[in-house]
Amino acid sequence: MIPRIKTVTPLDDFILRIVFDDGEIVLYDVKDDIANIKAFKELEDEEGLWENVRLDTSRTCVYWNDRIDLPSDTLYEYGQSDLTGRMVAKDPLTYKP
Repeated sequence: MIPRIKTVTPLDDFILRIVFDDGEIVLYDVKDDIANIKAFKELEDEEGLWENVRLDTSRTCVYWNDRIDLPSDTLYEYGQSDLTGRMVAKDPLTYKP
């Protein structure tokens, strides 16, 4: 089953905070993608682009433009659980890792 994303929040230092429908909360470091995928370099170079991350209508992909996106299964598999481990978010908008 493809994990569905509830919320995505861009944090400082090119870290995404993702809350999934199953309650899993992960932090995904985009710096490796920026270093290794040419299109992702725009996230550093284009002012304001990083903060404009969006969730697609299927909730299985985050994207910034038509060249830069990340699928939810990659985020789920390679994201790091927050420091307190697996947590179920009661209110994902106010939860702070």
